[in-house]
Parts: sequence; structure tokens; C-alpha cells
Amino acid sequence: MEKVIGRTEEKAILGMIEKSGEAELLAVYGRRRVGKTFLIRNGFSKPPVFEFSGIHHASLEQQLESFSLALTAATGTTIPLATPTSWLQAFSMLKQYLSPLLEKGRSVIFIDEFPWIDTPRSGFLPAFENFWNSWASKEENLIVVICGSAASWMIKKVINNRGGLHNRVTKRIRLLPFTVGETAAYLKHRNINLDKYQLLQLYMAMGGIPQYLKEIQPGDSAAQTIDRLCFTKDGLLHDEFKNLYHSLFDSAQNHIDIVKALAKKGKGMSRTEIIKACKLTSGGYATKLLEELSESGFISPYIPFGKTSKDALYKLTDEYSLFYLKFIEGSKATGSGTWLRFSTGISWTSWSGSAFESICMKHIPQLKKAIGIEAVYAEVSVWRYQPKTKTEKGAQIDLLIDRNDSCINICEMKFSSGTFEISKGYATELENKLTVFRNQTKTKKTLFLTMMTTFGVKNAANYPGLVQKEITMDALFDI
Repeated sequence: MEKVIGRTEEKAILGMIEKSGEAELLAVYGRRRVGKTFLIRNGFSKPPVFEFSGIHHASLEQQLESFSLALTAATGTTIPLATPTSWLQAFSMLKQYLSPLLEKGRSVIFIDEFPWIDTPRSGFLPAFENFWNSWASKEENLIVVICGSAASWMIKKVINNRGGLHNRVTKRIRLLPFTVGETAAYLKHRNINLDKYQLLQLYMAMGGIPQYLKEIQPGDSAAQTIDRLCFTKDGLLHDEFKNLYHSLFDSAQNHIDIVKALAKKGKGMSRTEIIKACKLTSGGYATKLLEELSESGFISPYIPFGKTSKDALYKLTDEYSLFYLKFIEGSKATGSGTWLRFSTGISWTSWSGSAFESICMKHIPQLKKAIGIEAVYAEVSVWRYQPKTKTEKGAQIDLLIDRNDSCINICEMKFSSGTFEISKGYATELENKLTVFRNQTKTKKTLFLTMMTTFGVKNAANYPGLVQKEITMDALFDI
């Protein structure tokens, strides 16, 4: 078994399950290549005694044959077991195999890509419900782990099941990509030695997806790695985009349309704006699409300051999708040096700013710790004001931390290759932002302008009292 890097909370849940002394049904979900299978295979003290994975777009007969081969491998017999004729029979065979093992001690079984097995008219889900309710749930030494990349399916059909599995899931894990700190620890474990700025650039392009990070080779710079993975015809990330969405969603085009619309609007879009931009006819259908993309970790809803969830702004927060749509899709540029050429252009500047903002917004616990308020209850939101007259001034705040101690951190996030310099015009813009926010929200709380940059602010002293707090990218690397 291999060592699981990071995943502190998840490992704690697995340890709790192992020691509970009760039958456990654990549902694990998260996007493709995020490390679900690796976690289950290596996160318990012993590997699963039986493992079976669904096959994408396979027939009932193919799934059942795959099951019998997996059971044959688990039993260690040289003669292949007969292929069951139904899922009821398949689970009966599994029961016979497990019964003597459970008398000896605690055992884990692992059913991967669970949604792919439940093909139309296959009878899989009712058979699994019967297996759990009539037998497995009474076996104190049994841990059943079911796992799927289609997060929306797992939530609808398993976690929020209204039938035989209603309230039967004992634990759940929504596996998210590595944080920046976990990414650094994972790459160090793989003998990749890069400084924080290089690591941050890689994270901005591919996010904390272990399967992508596994492709990074010792001795390669961030630019070399991005060139090889994204701009060569055989690079893992060159064509990953379509595979990614079509493997998760049955009719993925509408999901892709929403992601593409959000990629063009770094500041986010409301539900109404998304429906209009993507020409979606049904409000209910739009809600379903947004929920599926959110649960799968591609987009994130942010509730504006002083508003409710119905006013949420949606942003594309999957790093790879943003990078792909900005630089790879439709690009004729390929080969060595491609990324270095891109990284001197205007499009790189706008992308790096948006990507850095998105990463900061995913690392709120780390930012709160750096500010010194990890123990203070706070709500995170965005805010924008569009002027109603020509004389009025508008303002946009991409991240504010509304604290329970009567303070609000107004956060400005700036990505740069060196220390960031505040220009006179930018200082005026910042002062205006604070003024408009206070006037429009009528808040009585103390406002702290907080600068979050890669290497710090060069000339904050030139504008006394403007910047109240400085945080560098180092804060993001805290695990």
C-alpha cells in the first residue's frame, strides 16, 4: 500500500469507520482523476478484500461478466466463476464469498464508478439496496464503500435516495482537489523540487488534481511541464477537457456551454445571465445544470454581501477548464517554448489575475489564519455596485471576509512575478472602492483593506493607512 499525502480529514473519517464496530456504508464522490480510488485502496489499514469497478457505457452482460472476473480474482481460484445472470444473483455470490471472511475480522469491499453500473433496466440499484438492507447492514465487520465521479448522480440516487437506500449511507466523503499546500507536499513526496512561485503557476494551470500532478517530472520547470502536458498532441491535458465533461454528464454540451460562458466573465454571472447567455429555456433545468457543475467542483456560487442564495454569482473555479479555454482550445501554437511565448502576452496577464483570485477564494481557512482570525466566525462573499447615474461611481469587490468581531476584510488579490507596486491611479481606485462600499451598504463595521499578492507590496508606505494587512502567496501553502 502507498502513502496517502494530505487528506487529513478524509483519513480521519476512514480511521473512524474502521474502529466503529458497526456495518458502514461510505459514499465517496468527486470529479474524475481527483484520487478517490487511490484514497480507498490506501487509506484503510488493510486493502479491500473485494474491488469492482463499473465500465462506462457497457451493457448489463459486460458489467456482470466484469463482476464475476473481479470476484474470481478476489477468491484466488484458477477456474473462472460463472457469470451471474442478474445483479441479485451477483450479490448472492458476493455474500457467500464475504461470510467466512467477516467471521475472522473487519473487511472492506469497494465498488468503484457506481453510477456507471446502474444502466437502464439493469436492476442494479434495487439489487444493491436489497444486498445492503437484508444482509450487509447487519454485518458488524463489514465496510461497504461505493464511489463515483458523477457527483450529481451520487447525491440524487444514493445520498438523497427516497427508496431502499433512504438514510442508509452512514458516512460520506466529497473528495476535492488538493489544496496548494497538499500539492506542494505531494510533489515533494515525488522528489519534485520547485519554488513556491513555480508551484503556484502549475496549480493555476491544472489545479490540485493528483492524476495531472503525477505527470510532472523532476528537473522540469513549470513552463516546460505546461508545454509538454498542454501543447503537445500527446500531452495528457491537450484533449482532457471533452473527456472530462462527457465522462461525468450524460448530455454534457449544456454543461460545457455554461463553463464556456463563465470563462469569458471572470467576475462571475448570475443565474439569469447564464440562462440568457446559454439560451436555456427552462429555469428548473438551468438550476439542475448549475447544481451538477457545483457539486462536481467546476463552478462555485458566491452570495453577494447583504444578499441571499437566489442572488448568487457563479464563477468558473476549475483551474484546468479556465486554462484550457483561454490557451489550448483553438490554439495552433504547439511544442517547446509555447507557454513562454504566451506568458508575455496580455491574455496571460488577465488569466493569471483571474486564476490567482480563484485560488485565493478556495483557501479561505489559510487566509483567515494568515490574517490572524482563524478562531473568529466569518462569512465570505463578493460585492458589486453598478452606478445608476453617470455621476455615480461603481465598484467591485471579489472577496470580502465579514467577521463577527465587527470588522470586514476587503481583499484585493494581485498576481505578479515580483513585488507588487501600487500606482497612484490604483490607490485612488482602492479608496473609491472602500467609500462606495460603505456608502451603499451603510455598514458600521471597520473596513480593513487586505492585499493578497505573490511577493508582497513594494510601496504600501507611500499611501499611509490604505493597506491595513498584507498577505503573500506563502499563506496559501499552509496545510
